Amino acid sequence: MKYLWMILLAVFLILGGFIWFKYYYVFGEGVKSGHLNYAVYKGNVFKTYEGKLIQEGFGRNSKSGQFTTYEFEFSVEDPEVFKQLEMNSGKYFDLHYKEYKGTLPWRGNTVYIVDKIVNMR
Repeated sequence: MKYLWMILLAVFLILGGFIWFKYYYVFGEGVKSGHLNYAVYKGNVFKTYEGKLIQEGFGRNSKSGQFTTYEFEFSVEDPEVFKQLEMNSGKYFDLHYKEYKGTLPWRGNTVYIVDKIVNMR
């Protein structure tokens, strides 16, 4: 019985560590700049704030070989940040974001979470 509790505790700790690392550990953070294409509030069960930034420059699509724009799709947790984005669609933004390893349905559809607006022009 003593060993069963130790095994259960070990499994619980390992599972807890995995969940924390996958969904709550900030893997990276930085700033992306570009023109705000859209900011929307959407979802079936969990409504989340989503947006897309079109960055300057062009890249080559590996599948079709055609030139495409760089797009940064992101989610927003803070309603105040989202309101600023929504009211200024089409403007040029510098957005600070945090990158996670996994998505949570109530946090957004992407692993990139914008937490503040650094600059807007």
